[in-house]
Amino acid sequence: MSSAVMSPAVAATINAAEPIDLSAIVSREKAVSALATVRDGVITGEGPTTRGRVHFSRALDAQDVEWCVRILTASAVDAVPVSRAEAEALFEINDAGADRLDQGMFDDLLAKAVIHHAASASGLPVPPRAIALSPNTAIESWAPTQAVGVNIEVLEWISSQMRGKRRYNRALMTLAAMLVGAATLPMVQQLPGMLDLGM
Repeated sequence: MSSAVMSPAVAATINAAEPIDLSAIVSREKAVSALATVRDGVITGEGPTTRGRVHFSRALDAQDVEWCVRILTASAVDAVPVSRAEAEALFEINDAGADRLDQGMFDDLLAKAVIHHAASASGLPVPPRAIALSPNTAIESWAPTQAVGVNIEVLEWISSQMRGKRRYNRALMTLAAMLVGAATLPMVQQLPGMLDLGM
């Protein structure tokens, strides 16, 4: 099984090969393409992002999560909000990773990225990605906590992404409720499919 800790020799080999050229991520579209490479590696257990380590098919480990973070915080995209396409690519990785060897790191990243997108799409301010998506930053320190200017279409999109999933992200469900705000929960529960969020 894959381990979250690499030996220095393996780490040096992987870093020297750079399976994904982070300098080529000059737009959110390029980030989506790079995330697809990570997804494919998770599905097959093979490919550039799994090189130099044992990686079983349908397993998602800490190094996969690290690739996602590096892609999403590449210098050219760090200052812009997470796009819907990037968030959808993360949902695809979430679906692909049936076996989790990441100690919850991906769930944390997914929740932060989706709320980053949802808040910005609702016209609310969000910090740069390097801050917002960092495992060292508590999402409560930047995520909106009031239902001011919430975009209902974005909430419906989150619901559609969560509907019918085998693996529920508790953090994301809690944060979606937080984004909506307690004052608007009765209205949200009437939206098609919102009950699938598990609220």
